Amino acid sequence: MVTEKVKKVVKKPATVKTTKPEAKVVKAAPEAKIEKVEESLTVSLYDAAGKETGTVTLPESVFGAKINKVLMAQAVRIFLVNQRQGAANTKSRGQVDGSTRKVWRQKGTGRARHGGIRAPLFVGGGVAHGPKTKDYDLSLPTKMKRAAVLSALASMVNDGKIKVVAGLDKTDGKTKTVAAAFEAMGLKGKRTLLVMPGNVEKVWKAARNVARLEVRPVALLNTYEVLNSGTMVIMQEALTNMETTFVTSPKEESKK
Repeated sequence: MVTEKVKKVVKKPATVKTTKPEAKVVKAAPEAKIEKVEESLTVSLYDAAGKETGTVTLPESVFGAKINKVLMAQAVRIFLVNQRQGAANTKSRGQVDGSTRKVWRQKGTGRARHGGIRAPLFVGGGVAHGPKTKDYDLSLPTKMKRAAVLSALASMVNDGKIKVVAGLDKTDGKTKTVAAAFEAMGLKGKRTLLVMPGNVEKVWKAARNVARLEVRPVALLNTYEVLNSGTMVIMQEALTNMETTFVTSPKEESKK
């Protein structure tokens, strides 16, 4: 017998070439140019009657400082802590005047045992764990104080809360005159801080009785009062004093 070898032909499946769609390259949009808008240091100028007469440009060295919120918070905290007197003081049982004898015998009375009449339990006795005199004062370097005030002033300018008044020291020095001027500026009954160039007695006496109006010379300005004021009104003569007070370094002042 002749056995024929039959070769089985196995057909391979046809391979279909698939072409992947080309990925579209999306070009990024050109970056928009962001222009830095310079903060305006121009504020309204008012006369002694409270009428707006024009504008005035504030000195950049004082009102154009960089705002440092952390430093301002630190200055405010130190200012508020320094308002604490810490004068409360109580006497312990060892400091109270009184006899040292035993009140009654230890046993047999039916009452609790006591060692002396000066114990906190008795009227007139000492105070247990009472408050003692403590100094809460904290200090801040002069440069940091000045930087905090400048930062607060710059923040007030950004919020549009600063106005300048001229000729206030040439008025009759009466409270009703100053009150009428602030009412004309729209500040009646609003929390306001008036900054004087120095100790202008006539202005201080006239403004001290106006409701919700605080009066401070430039030398006594602090970060807390600047930020706590709703509106800050600066006498035009005080602008020069502010520059010499907060910008000039202590070394330069000593040289003068």
